[in-house]
Amino acid sequence: MTSLMLARIQFGFTISFHILFPALTIGLASYLAVLEGLWLRTGRKVYIDLYQFWIKVFAVAFGMGVVSGLVMAYQFGTNWSNFSRFAGGVTGPLLAYEVLTAFFLEAGFLGVMLFGRDRVGPALHFVSTLAVALGTLVSATWILASNSWMQTPQGHEIIDGRVVPVDWLRVVLNPSFPYRLAHTVVASYLATALMVAGAAAWHLLAGRDNTRVRTMLSMALWMLLAAAPIQALIGDQHGLNTLEHQPAKLAAIEGHWERTPEGAGVPLKLFGWPDMEAEVTRYAIEIPRAGSLLLAHSWDGQIPALKDFPPADRPNSTVVFWTFRAMVGLGVLMIALAFWGLWLRRGQRIFSHRAFLRFALALSPAGLVAILAGWLTTEVGRQPWIVYGVMRTAEAVSPQHSASQVGFTLGLFVLVYFAVFGAGTAYGLRLIRKGPASNGGDAPVHGGPGEPRQPMRPLSAASEGMDAVDALAAPEVPHGH
Repeated sequence: MTSLMLARIQFGFTISFHILFPALTIGLASYLAVLEGLWLRTGRKVYIDLYQFWIKVFAVAFGMGVVSGLVMAYQFGTNWSNFSRFAGGVTGPLLAYEVLTAFFLEAGFLGVMLFGRDRVGPALHFVSTLAVALGTLVSATWILASNSWMQTPQGHEIIDGRVVPVDWLRVVLNPSFPYRLAHTVVASYLATALMVAGAAAWHLLAGRDNTRVRTMLSMALWMLLAAAPIQALIGDQHGLNTLEHQPAKLAAIEGHWERTPEGAGVPLKLFGWPDMEAEVTRYAIEIPRAGSLLLAHSWDGQIPALKDFPPADRPNSTVVFWTFRAMVGLGVLMIALAFWGLWLRRGQRIFSHRAFLRFALALSPAGLVAILAGWLTTEVGRQPWIVYGVMRTAEAVSPQHSASQVGFTLGLFVLVYFAVFGAGTAYGLRLIRKGPASNGGDAPVHGGPGEPRQPMRPLSAASEGMDAVDALAAPEVPHGH
């Protein structure tokens, strides 16, 4: 292992932990804003019960996201000093804008959101929740602008061996930025919806059938039904953008080595094993012309082949071929879960169909796994460039570190991360396992998810038969006794 490879592994390992927590905070912050808004609009206690439950999980995810994010920033100076020296004129200000806008917005209102519900009015507390949710989206915007510029750089000049921004609008609104931002935000919503649905399914399978759990499952499935098909459309447009601006990445994703004859169309390889040394995809299972239809939106459209590029400029097709298919396969399962839930809504069968609930529980981590698979596809597919077409990854690493030094710090990271974030994740799962608390009754009502569980009048709670007679005959008790 060279110091370059170890530095790449270290960055990949730390960001794999980090990327999961902001994804959950983006989704949970918006979910909390919706819950509090519904509570203010309807007055139904079920929504504020769920708000009080999920805000604890949000706080844990937010804290771990901040801690893991600090490590990422330091690595730019320790392991990737040449990159910081070369491209810091662009990436530095973008990260600074993220701190000055998103982080300050989140930090300014987070305390009120977490601890101020009994200290400020409902309207101001709702504004705080909205501000934190907006801050997570603004943070994602600046981070994705920086990463997208590294994928499709524009709006800069290279002067004296360094990148100098000459048009900030073109730097931020680079060709891949809109697709990456939309793809990432929707992925965060999907990951959160799957986690919420999985938590509800776990409680229902354990026999904890109440209005709050039903509301969790119902809301999560509606989000999944809306977001999963939209994500497929965004991914399709993102693929067309990749075909135009990063053709080598698309060829590696498809394991496409040689151009097909004109008019023959490109087959779609469903499965196979790309062999980088033999320059062939072994054991390929193909659908004729499907590649042209899906990738180029044409019956006989062509896409670049890996052999069109020098071997030194080819991404590792063996990795991205399978990470991309893992992401797409999980996306198909999400769509299947959403439409299965829609079918079972008749007669509220989604709350009692055990096979469906087990499927929802099994898919609860699928959103986070898909995010990791998509990130690996994006970053490994950009190789051997750290700034696509401008700077190679081998030129970006810090030259003064030996392999043993980087390997030692990598080992420390592995130990500390699994200890710290493992404990944090276990605590978050314990909160989810405990479930939302309420002073109200737990019995599900016939009115469906979101209906109040407390009777509006005292006599409405009286049972039938002799209990009802006893309740009516009992003397009135003064209020407060």
